[in-house]
Amino acid sequence: MGLFKRNPFGHILFLKKWLIRIFGAMTHRRYRGFNELLIEGSEIITTLPDRGVLFISNHQTYFADVVAMFHVFNASLSGRQDTIKNIGYLWNPKLNIYYVAAKETMREGLLPRILSYVGAITVERTWREKGKDVKREVNLKDTENIKIALEDGWVITFPQGTTKSFKPVRKGTAHIIKQHRPVVVPIVIDGFRRSFDKKGLRLKKKGILQSFIIKEPLEIDYDNDTIEEIVEKVEYAIEQHASFLKVIPPEIRKEQEELNKERKWEY
Repeated sequence: MGLFKRNPFGHILFLKKWLIRIFGAMTHRRYRGFNELLIEGSEIITTLPDRGVLFISNHQTYFADVVAMFHVFNASLSGRQDTIKNIGYLWNPKLNIYYVAAKETMREGLLPRILSYVGAITVERTWREKGKDVKREVNLKDTENIKIALEDGWVITFPQGTTKSFKPVRKGTAHIIKQHRPVVVPIVIDGFRRSFDKKGLRLKKKGILQSFIIKEPLEIDYDNDTIEEIVEKVEYAIEQHASFLKVIPPEIRKEQEELNKERKWEY
């Protein structure tokens, strides 16, 4: 790899590699040490193509979720089965991993700006800005950037657009799936909002078992499935469909409701 080789967004890959190594080493004990990360389905990662993969997941913190995915994906590609033991996998990380994030979030301070360089595809929210409801047209440049990222590698997105549980999946994700036809891989996470503060930067509690379940790619008929049908498939796949509320024990549902009250900010 040339010293100044860049990705399609102009980021220097040599610098990106070192940022992943450094931040990966700094955060590793948050998932294996202070807390533990229970992983299922890492063998699926090794079967995926190098490009054109869209990961969809529920969302619990702004950054800890994404950081965990970088750890799990790279550990899996390095031959580790459902574990991130031994951070040697960070030495040669996959550099064409991107994640979708709100533009205003990635501008809030130096650390988010640095993390943005690691692989953020920043988008303008069409419904929310600075804690207030807004209504604006979709920025076509944002959708074009997601297309470019899918053509170059893997993209992580949180289709609910919020860290609150059981919020509806936004149709924008379904449009991306139908238009660009990626391999869609669902991920279901838990325990992160108990481990971290809402930004996912500060460790809030130790001894939490975090779970990270990777599911088989969704079966989607890109030609015939409607946007509404794709939205419903996504909601079921990431276990955020309203029907899941009925099977959650009352005490856990009450805990989730209390946690959601603490998280009035969404993107």
